[in-house]
Amino acid sequence: MPRGRIVEKVVHKGGCHCGAVRFELRAPARITVQRCNCSMCARTGFEHLIVPAADFTLLRGAEQLTTYTFNTGVARHLFCKVCGIKSFYVPRSNPDGYSVNLRCLDAGSVEQVTYEDFDGQNWEKAGHTLAGLSKGERA
Repeated sequence: MPRGRIVEKVVHKGGCHCGAVRFELRAPARITVQRCNCSMCARTGFEHLIVPAADFTLLRGAEQLTTYTFNTGVARHLFCKVCGIKSFYVPRSNPDGYSVNLRCLDAGSVEQVTYEDFDGQNWEKAGHTLAGLSKGERA
């Protein structure tokens, strides 16, 4: 999305598989998500919609979340204790925001999805390309 262009945000809702964790976020109806090939995302099929923390609201289930960290410990992977689904987490690339799994959004609010591939297997070389997404900026 070009800088300086105002894009209207809509409310998207989603959650884990069992419904114990529910959230909503504000983002455009036409979104861009990142497909990552790192060891975690390749195994789970996580498709990243990175949003500012101010645009994310956990509606219920905080007590049902458990945290997993690895490597640098900056990313906080949050899983539902009941069904095991990671519907969102705090990413290393944007620790001031959230990465929401597109696959965990309820149907109906997304009009269009554009995919970008991200080389998470080479995070140290590629990580900078994600910087600023939680602020609505592009690297």
